[in-house]
Formats: sequence, structure tokens, C-alpha cells
Amino acid sequence: MMGSGGLIVMDETDCMVDIAKFFLEFTVDESCGKCTPCRTGTMRLLELLEKITSGNGEMEDIDRLEELCDYIKSASLCGLGQTAPNPVLSTLRYFRDEYVAHVKEKRCPAGVCKKLLSFSIEADKCKGCTACARKCPVGAISGKVREAHTIDTSKCIKCGACIATCKFGAIKKG
Repeated sequence: MMGSGGLIVMDETDCMVDIAKFFLEFTVDESCGKCTPCRTGTMRLLELLEKITSGNGEMEDIDRLEELCDYIKSASLCGLGQTAPNPVLSTLRYFRDEYVAHVKEKRCPAGVCKKLLSFSIEADKCKGCTACARKCPVGAISGKVREAHTIDTSKCIKCGACIATCKFGAIKKG
């Protein structure tokens, strides 16, 4: 069959759950809406992935993803709907541990899913230069000059400006 081919190179800095969500967003936008499995099923898949990447997922959601994928593949009328679940099924098959980390541990192993991120300053590495505090757009970093700083996680918007600014590698993303 004629068509297009592509290759995507990823490493440990890519979140497989987020990648599956990215491809599903495309499918949801491209669905013609003629058949319910594709029109509604892909939207439900996307909702489940958003739930998981935001830290609100439950282990049952992983089972729901698989069931819904199987239903969409078998009941959709066209190739788009029949292949839409493939990124989810593939990432579940080869990277299930990332889904489990998102659900059970409420963390993104790749550090991509913003709602699951947290930033902290390692006191032994922090020189108290104040560069990160000056760069923080919301004033979430505090501390005295030449003393270890701290991040108020309730204020932090997880923008990463502090990590980019710190010359000493004192800020840890996790």
C-alpha cells in the first residue's frame, strides 16, 4: 500500500505516556465523526491519558485503556479508527512501567509531565548565588546570599527557569 513512512528517535527524556497522548490528540482532531468507536472512543482514550499524565490515574485506568483500544480497533469503520489505538497499545506493551510510575508513584520517569514534576534544591550543591531566585518568575525560591536556597513548591509553576540558570547543578527535577 502506498503511503508515508516515518521514524521517530526517542530516548529516556521522552515520556511514552505523553507520546501516546500526542498521537491521540492528532487522531481526535482528524476523526470524521462518522462512527462512534472512532469519534467517541478516541476522545475517551485521550481523557484517560490526560488523567494519567496529570497524576489522577488509577490502576484500573490502564486496564480501561487496553479494553477501549481493542474495542476501537475492532469496531471502527476506517483505517484511521482502526489504527488510532496503536500508539497506546504499543507504549503499554513496551513501556508499561512508565504508566505504572505515573499512576502508582505519581511521577513521570522522563520528567516531562508537568503536573507530576517537582523541583528541589540540593543544599550541599547550592552556593547561595541567588541567580535562580532572581530568574524565578513567581518568586518561589528564597534564601540568603551564600546560603542554600529552597523552593516553595506551592508557588512553583515548574517552568524550569531555575534549572537553566543554576551553574552548580544544585536544582533537581523529579
